[in-house]
Amino acid sequence: MNKSITGRHFELTEPIKAYADTLIDSLEKYHLDIISASTVIAANEKNGKKGFVTEFIINLKDKNTIVITQVDKDVYAAMDLAIERVKKSLRRHADRVKDHKVMSFKDMGVEAEAVSEYTTDEELEIVPMDLELHKPLDFDEAIEALKAEKKRQFIVFNDNEGLMRVMYKRADGKFGLY
Repeated sequence: MNKSITGRHFELTEPIKAYADTLIDSLEKYHLDIISASTVIAANEKNGKKGFVTEFIINLKDKNTIVITQVDKDVYAAMDLAIERVKKSLRRHADRVKDHKVMSFKDMGVEAEAVSEYTTDEELEIVPMDLELHKPLDFDEAIEALKAEKKRQFIVFNDNEGLMRVMYKRADGKFGLY
């Protein structure tokens, strides 16, 4: 991970740099691919109030960027508050990544014995089904098929012109067509 710690309108001391560096190192525990982490600490003298603005910019793999800005009178307090917000964002991102799982045979309701029967030492081969083998459906027939099954949300079919279509139930009770 590339790290940069920058001071703007403010000269960074070694203890502040070291503290910011340890805060950035604490982000490794989330096991996310962090490409770079930038910290910008600036003196804030707006409206006659003295304080510090701390900004953490965390670039993650897959073009995800987290930017957190925190203002406080004390530079260490600003960094602490900002890093807690960064950790919360990273925790949420890690949970999203963890919850996004690939569907397995078990999720599809296939028993382990049935899978082992087909997956000895070779790869399981999935053959796409040609929809032209089936009778083309009219739009009215597709609507009736959707109405007949309450749980079914959409139907994929070939129309009379041979085009693959998708008809789906909309939230307002009407039907949509792709």
